[in-house]
Amino acid sequence: MPSRKTPFINGYYYHIYNRGVEKRNIFGTGKDYNHFLKTMIYYQLEGPKPRFSKFFKYQLFKPDLDKRLVDITCYCLMPNHFHFLVKQLRDNGISELISKLSNSYTKYFNTKNNRVGPLFQGEFKAVLVESDEQLLHVSRYIHLNPLVSNLVKNLSLYKWSSYDEYISGTSRYCQKEDILTFFKSRDKYKEFAMDQADYGRSLEMIKHQMFEEI
Repeated sequence: MPSRKTPFINGYYYHIYNRGVEKRNIFGTGKDYNHFLKTMIYYQLEGPKPRFSKFFKYQLFKPDLDKRLVDITCYCLMPNHFHFLVKQLRDNGISELISKLSNSYTKYFNTKNNRVGPLFQGEFKAVLVESDEQLLHVSRYIHLNPLVSNLVKNLSLYKWSSYDEYISGTSRYCQKEDILTFFKSRDKYKEFAMDQADYGRSLEMIKHQMFEEI
């Protein structure tokens, strides 16, 4: 993968997104979504580790969480695209994670579906988050994708985003404190996420900064 014109900066947040080539679906089954998420966690960690096939079964292996390339703040996987809100922790961490994740998942998907060629539409897109306000709005924008796209009527039932982690208190993949610290409770974040009037303003702000609309 060629170097990006503007390198990512450690300690800063970025909205990362990409979609399937020709807008095709990149997830077809629950197994696909789960495989993508496991691959994300596998390549989030720098340094030696067991083979992917053994990583989640090897009970004696304790990953060194201090070697994360990025913090994953929130995410949403949609049938034909994905969104991440991440903070880079190590030099080239975002590029390394997304490159390895995309390449590995493409190999999995192509083998499973007897296809060849790229699965994602070119280089992933990235938007720098420049304020706390934008950070909160991006998290809401990401979490509301399934609702806005009419995939679900109850957002907490969508299995392939971090929204339930935020409102239920469960811990799976995300560093949620960076967002939740702005709210008195998880219910307050839920109210913020579901505030349609305010969401309209944040949506326009985010669209203005995106390279292209997903």
